[in-house]
Amino acid sequence: MFSIPEQFSAATKSSFEAQLALITNLSNKTFEGVEKIIDLNITAAKSSIEESNAALKQLLTIKDPKEWISASAAQAQPNAEKALAYGRHLASIASSVQAEYSKAAEAQITEASRKMLELVEEITKNAPAGSENAVALLKSAIGNASAGYEQFTKTTKQAVETIESNVNTAVSQFTQPAAKAAAAARAAKK
Repeated sequence: MFSIPEQFSAATKSSFEAQLALITNLSNKTFEGVEKIIDLNITAAKSSIEESNAALKQLLTIKDPKEWISASAAQAQPNAEKALAYGRHLASIASSVQAEYSKAAEAQITEASRKMLELVEEITKNAPAGSENAVALLKSAIGNASAGYEQFTKTTKQAVETIESNVNTAVSQFTQPAAKAAAAARAAKK
């Protein structure tokens, strides 16, 4: 039979190892997210340079100011759409990393709560008479901590959904003026 200090020592070691595994997992997910953002930025930069060169060449060949204005306005729509697509992709990467964080943290909290309850159960088997209130208080505290975490998780998910909704709203509001500008440019060409 283990003594209480040995049980706490084993629980502490197990908790430390689980936290280290969580930190490693979160670090890996963070690096994956950063890699995706770097790839997105490199792709966007290459594309932007190529498209800017092509647009500049086109604009340099134009001699009529009206035609130059029309060509410039016509390029506004695709550029706006690309900026919006970039923003959506960036938000998607951030959202997936956040989801991985939440999933990993949820698993860690669930496992830690389970282990803590097991430890409390094991200790209570050997608890002296009259300590039932202290044990009940400890179990209640663990239950309250778990409930608090669940509420935090729900709130975080709601915040992420709100951010995604706001990004989509901003995207649609940004797209409409760009579409109008492109339509006006096409009308000016005619």
